[in-house]
Amino acid sequence: MTPAPVVARRASAAYDATGDAISEAAGRRGLARMRMQKLLIIAGIALVALGLLWPLLAKLGLGRLPGDIVVEREGFRLYVPIVTSLVISAVLTLVLWLINR
Repeated sequence: MTPAPVVARRASAAYDATGDAISEAAGRRGLARMRMQKLLIIAGIALVALGLLWPLLAKLGLGRLPGDIVVEREGFRLYVPIVTSLVISAVLTLVLWLINR
C-alpha cells in the first residue's frame, strides 16, 4: 500500500469549511461584500435618525436658510434647499474628518 500524498497548504491561503483553498480574489470579494453590507446598514440607521431629528432641525431654522429656493404657485410648491445642503455637507465633512483623524 502506498501512503496518500501530502498536500502542502500555502500559509497565505484561506480555506473554507471543507478544507478547500479559497482564492485570494474570492476572499477579497467577500470582504468587500461585508463592507458594503455594513455601509448600507449604517446609512439606513443614519437616515432613520435624520428623519426622527428633522422636527428639531426645522425648529433651529435648518431648511429655511437664505439661499434656499422656494417657488409657490396655486396647488404647487417647489423647494430646493441649496444652502441647507451646503451647510449639512460642511458639518458632515468636518465630523467625519475628525472621526478619521
